[in-house]
Amino acid sequence: MQIVTVRPGDTAWQIARRHGVTVEQLAAANGLADPGRLVVGQALVIPADGDTHPVAPGETLWSIAQRYGVSVEQLMQQNGITNPNELAVGTVLQLPKPPRRAILANAYLQVTTPERDLPVIRETAPHLTYFSFFQYRTLETGELSGPSDAEQLAAVRATEAAPMMVVTNFAEGNFSPDIARAVFTGREARSRLIGEITDTMRAKGFRAVNLDFENLGRENRDLYTAFVRDLAPAVRRAGGRLSVALAPKTSAGQIGTWYEGHDYGALGSLSDFVILMTYEWGWSGGPPMAVAPIPQVRAVLDYAVTAIPRSKIVMGAPLYGYDWTLPYVPGGAFARTLSPQEAVVQAGRMNAAIQYDPVAQAPYYRYWDDEGREHVVWFEDARSMQAKFDLIKTYGLAGVSYWVLGNAFPQNWLLLSDQFAIRRV
Repeated sequence: MQIVTVRPGDTAWQIARRHGVTVEQLAAANGLADPGRLVVGQALVIPADGDTHPVAPGETLWSIAQRYGVSVEQLMQQNGITNPNELAVGTVLQLPKPPRRAILANAYLQVTTPERDLPVIRETAPHLTYFSFFQYRTLETGELSGPSDAEQLAAVRATEAAPMMVVTNFAEGNFSPDIARAVFTGREARSRLIGEITDTMRAKGFRAVNLDFENLGRENRDLYTAFVRDLAPAVRRAGGRLSVALAPKTSAGQIGTWYEGHDYGALGSLSDFVILMTYEWGWSGGPPMAVAPIPQVRAVLDYAVTAIPRSKIVMGAPLYGYDWTLPYVPGGAFARTLSPQEAVVQAGRMNAAIQYDPVAQAPYYRYWDDEGREHVVWFEDARSMQAKFDLIKTYGLAGVSYWVLGNAFPQNWLLLSDQFAIRRV
């Protein structure tokens, strides 16, 4: 499967013809509502059975084989070529497809209504190991407050994916260190929470638990580790697996309340797998930048693999972007969240060419609204997701975890299923 970038003057028909597919196939793969309206700089996935390569002037089967790390014999067999010296310019070669590595794929589902959630579940289930139901909030007493999710759970159980229960210390718009500490230090509250988690697992059919306790601070670090140590065997006795969401740290001693409460080594040892929240460098209340720039993600992975087995590390990835109004003012209006699909449509509507930052490995563009205000949009596309998938392969990670479902991004799911086999529970 190839990723191409729309150049000035390109049409969907030209791109499709160039790569040996139909306009209809190109539109379906990329969610193009109107194939006649492409955006300069837009990334498109070519939906071939395998990667393709159009032969350019001066190329030989040997040079093409060297480029892709395959043999001339493999290319000949794949394309029914009997004479390697007779290779016409413009011939579209099918490249041998490498075996897919099996990975765990998770995505967080913010439970809302069946009308909104069920179509999302049906669309994404073929690509996921787990749906993480966000969220079950713990109270200071250790009681759980969960969403109305019976229909969503039934929909997931009807697929090959499995539901995962997300337990948080979220309250009144933020993650509460006080609630966490009350549960960690109160014997009755601690016991009640462990019991409520395992009882809910059994009653609702959750196959795993994801602990998303954030903003803990250093004072709760060891208390959190001790709580996970008690919870882990209880979850396993209930027939489930335990995962822990971790702040994106680049060193063991990283300062900050969001980082100091997470002991990578201890939590990685106690859990079945961890989810690194490698996103939100560019966030709605901060200055404009890529949501998950590759250098920053790589720095987190460089530290994580020194503290946690690679076979337990699941890398986070965003399914969204942000639209900032400029100039950015700290404490000012938050950026608007938009889906990757919406970002491209808006770029076309605003006649904005999409740029690609080669360092962050993420797309962006600028435009002016009807009131004369300048905007900058950073989002994800096929190229930026491919860069993240390459990290999974390079580091030998367990898989990928998406925040958050409900944002249209068909290219991601196409690339994911093309390059990886999804593990099932």
